[in-house]
Amino acid sequence: MAIFCDKDTKVLVQGMTGFEGRNHTARMLMAGTQIVGGVNPRKAGQSVDFDIGPQRRSVPVFGSVAEGMAAGATASVVFVPPPAAKAAMMEAIEAGLELVVVITEGIAVADTVACVAAAEARGTRLIGPNCPGIIAPGQTNLGIIPANITGPGPLGLVSKSGTLTYQMMYELRDLGFATCVGIGGDPVTGTGYIDALQAYQLDPAVSAVILIGEIGGSAEERAAEYIHAHMTKPVVAYVAGFTAPEGKTMGHAGAIISGSSGTAAAKKAAFEAAGVRVGQTPSQAAELLRDVMVPSRVTQSHSRL
Repeated sequence: MAIFCDKDTKVLVQGMTGFEGRNHTARMLMAGTQIVGGVNPRKAGQSVDFDIGPQRRSVPVFGSVAEGMAAGATASVVFVPPPAAKAAMMEAIEAGLELVVVITEGIAVADTVACVAAAEARGTRLIGPNCPGIIAPGQTNLGIIPANITGPGPLGLVSKSGTLTYQMMYELRDLGFATCVGIGGDPVTGTGYIDALQAYQLDPAVSAVILIGEIGGSAEERAAEYIHAHMTKPVVAYVAGFTAPEGKTMGHAGAIISGSSGTAAAKKAAFEAAGVRVGQTPSQAAELLRDVMVPSRVTQSHSRL
């Protein structure tokens, strides 16, 4: 199983005819994603050819999301530039897609707030914006996560950071993942930590979860509270930013830390109070996760950390 998408998910790519959209559509096709078509009103009726291994695949371009849904699409990946991203998201939400994954960076917060509210009202799962997407290794890949750095397995991952998502997937490639979700690091996003944790708790394919957080805000503290109250599956965490200076805006999340509020140390303390083991580095977090999966390794690995 996988959360939010699987091998049967049929996908539209909004912005497929652009440079980034075209490149990542090719990568998604190579990963086995069922791409139904692209969306571009100015190029409706055309098609885009992709070389997928020894084969050439021609993907149609629809004039609207509704046309793509008529062809069977239930999800979309958005590569539309920031000025037009709100309109693209709203079109997908109002058309009734089940899942909308927004890769675009630099969308105005006010635009995101409106789209998140619309998605919640219509029952659409919105992931992002400014995120790497979601992957169920061996099944489907919606976004820009490299498909060749890990395989299927019993782990779930949820992360604000794209690059740390890739690193953790690679670190734990020996175990593999059922699903990896990059929720994005903007101040406002659709799907959050708790949404993913709840889904992983219910997914019988997931035995343990690794959570990657960042300094700033209180999302990680809220996740810790949820884990303490509701999670029976083990969770390991890594929080980026232990060496961040106080009072500075940090990273793509625009995270500002003040005193102990929003610091990596404060988030680490919240997780540990909830029974979540926290690594000081991504590699250490991966080792802690292995300890959870193979308890007999605990004594040996702790002697190395």
